[in-house]
Amino acid sequence: MTERRTAHVLIQGRVQGVSFRAWTQHQAQLHGLKGWVRNRMDGSVEALFSGPADLVEVMLKACRHGPAGAFVEDVEILDGKVTDTDLTDRFEIRRTV
Repeated sequence: MTERRTAHVLIQGRVQGVSFRAWTQHQAQLHGLKGWVRNRMDGSVEALFSGPADLVEVMLKACRHGPAGAFVEDVEILDGKVTDTDLTDRFEIRRTV
């Protein structure tokens, strides 16, 4: 059985206005991950990735670079309990908070 992992992250830098959310959704779908991504009012991007541990790790590494035009300063893994209610059966873009 493959180990599963859920990672809740905050991505900081020049990550808004460069299609970071659409890129993240596409990358997550390519890897078969569940979760979501959204912009935050402070200029960062927040995301939740859930799936096989090795594929979540690949996604976290990809987020350290982001799409063309992005400049990622930090990818911080947030503490806190994530519940199944935070997930849907797909990877979605959520509204800004």
